[in-house]
Amino acid sequence: MAQVTVRVGGYSHPVACQDGQEKHLTNMAAEVDKRIGALKAMGMQFGETRMLLLAALQLADETSDLQAEIAALKAGGAVAAPPPAASDPALADRLNALAEAIEGIAASLEGA
Repeated sequence: MAQVTVRVGGYSHPVACQDGQEKHLTNMAAEVDKRIGALKAMGMQFGETRMLLLAALQLADETSDLQAEIAALKAGGAVAAPPPAASDPALADRLNALAEAIEGIAASLEGA
């Protein structure tokens, strides 16, 4: 089992992976780090946990979209082209509201 230290959001994290998967793991960490950098560029200044959460939510959203496209292709249906990437000035506010809601749920679960 290989051990790789990746740097995400300015922090180093040791992560184990299968031998030969080091480069793949490093590439995935770089993608997460790129997402965190984009969030910071939008003015978001949160702790490491929240930034990782927001980056994970972005990746999960993209994964969901891709899974829907794959299902449509397997069913023989047409896949709609994704809308062009546009700057959404309200995106930071929406992500912040979503993160606060998730933190509220987590806090209520911890208190239960």
